[in-house]
Amino acid sequence: MNLVHPSSWKDYELLDSGNFEKLERFGKVVLIRPEPQAIWEPVQSETEWNKQAHAHFTREQKDNFRFGEEIKGGWKKLKSLDESWQVNYQYQSLNLTLRLALTGFGHVGVFPEQGSNWNFIYDTITSWQAAKPKVLNLFAYTGAASVVARAAGADVTHVDASRPGLNWANQNMQLNELKDIRWVYEDALKFVKREVKRGNKYNGIIMDPPPYGRGPEGEKWTLQEKLNELIFLASQLLEPTPSFFILSMYAVGFSPLVGLNVVKTHFKSEAPDFGEFFLKSKSGRDLPMGTFLRFNR
Repeated sequence: MNLVHPSSWKDYELLDSGNFEKLERFGKVVLIRPEPQAIWEPVQSETEWNKQAHAHFTREQKDNFRFGEEIKGGWKKLKSLDESWQVNYQYQSLNLTLRLALTGFGHVGVFPEQGSNWNFIYDTITSWQAAKPKVLNLFAYTGAASVVARAAGADVTHVDASRPGLNWANQNMQLNELKDIRWVYEDALKFVKREVKRGNKYNGIIMDPPPYGRGPEGEKWTLQEKLNELIFLASQLLEPTPSFFILSMYAVGFSPLVGLNVVKTHFKSEAPDFGEFFLKSKSGRDLPMGTFLRFNR
């Protein structure tokens, strides 16, 4: 089991964390956001945090240890801030540009710990001799992984149940002067079931399922109830070779062994790389950011 952090970011920095919050820099913008795992005390004072921050997102809830479906609270701007801005991510010949903005959920359009997966996607696809390998990105959010796979030469299908997320991903594709990503507005599990029935296959499958969520038609998703079925279906979609598989999970309390056991149930011959993502902190309080599992063949 490995502890992995993204080492290629220049436009992202975890400055400090504690008291169920984190202080982060995205390009020139510094934000304070909730973080249920930051149960310790921060290194810097509240005054120092507020001096640096452009905006602060707060949640009004009794339970600091996990986030519920309903969000109460919002952003308080502490300094002048553009409606949206861009950050860059560089790795080898990959030069990725991403649009960021403040959202009503407290997100900004990127999960920085995923940089390690982007490197893996880029290295894997560019190492293949196959012409236009097919990659499926499920729960694909604002599309950073989709853009990376497309930049590496893959034919990409991007599936998400949020129209704003799909629009945002399309903007990220255009920012990187790419085209022809296939956008699918649908519940991920429904889409995968249909793809299995159609007999379709993919060389790469990427998934970052949330702990809970809703599909376009109100379909209920809970990680504990649906993950085993999703991985089983994914095992039927993945080509024998060349291929890769990535599973990321941000669910407080989930061990990396959960993903490992489910994946090894359905991909019996694989010996995947697995462990925890974390963000390296300038303050010395490194922050856990969920689990990962990945393999290629």
